[in-house]
Amino acid sequence: MQVAFHKLSLRDYLTAVAIFCNEVKGKSALALSRDLDVQYKTAFVLAHKMREAMASEMRGARLGGEGKTAEVDGAYFGGYVKPANYAEHRVDRRLAENQTGKRKVVVVIRERDGRTIPAVFKSEAASLAFIKARVEKGTTIQADDATSWDDLYARFPMKRINHEEAYSHDGACTNGAEEFFSRMRRGEIGHHHHIAGCYLARYAQESAWREDRRRTSNGDQVEAVLELVARNKPSVDFCGYWQRSRKAA
Repeated sequence: MQVAFHKLSLRDYLTAVAIFCNEVKGKSALALSRDLDVQYKTAFVLAHKMREAMASEMRGARLGGEGKTAEVDGAYFGGYVKPANYAEHRVDRRLAENQTGKRKVVVVIRERDGRTIPAVFKSEAASLAFIKARVEKGTTIQADDATSWDDLYARFPMKRINHEEAYSHDGACTNGAEEFFSRMRRGEIGHHHHIAGCYLARYAQESAWREDRRRTSNGDQVEAVLELVARNKPSVDFCGYWQRSRKAA
């Protein structure tokens, strides 16, 4: 977070990290601004810099290996548009011409008894190169029966589950990935409400970090985030974020 570049006191930054980590499913920028008694813009950038620090821990990480299992799944987030009141005015948001570009799919790789790595794509099928790059050879991939994952057979041993028939069968399931999506969905609905497509990856990475440390004490989580923040270089995306917006206007 590079305190030297900011006007808040060190105590405020330490408080912000503690408050941010204390939430189980995420912390909205509006709530953080009220807790710290700062402007919304300040809290918005502060929260995203903490998410950026959390994401740095996943950079270049690989999962699995011989004898290990990883679950793969995708779910759509962001870009919610409230349906029109009258049925005749409603449009099919699944059609390309009616989409805003903000709604994208979060694809997650979750190793059994291991780490979680998410990424954002336009479709599940677009994530195959990401999965192959992040999962070690010899890993058993578990996925649902969507055709998006069929090409993974060429590289990994696989187990598939048809969710229309069961959530778990013969040792195959994606329950770990679904747990991650459940946490992220509750965060979107209960805290953030609207997530723009360009920020979706940061929220997904935050959810993965929280999910992997759900049994870690608050104190240890705060120390971990402080360490990541201290190691992180000045943010390319969020240093001078609002000033850049004014220049662009």
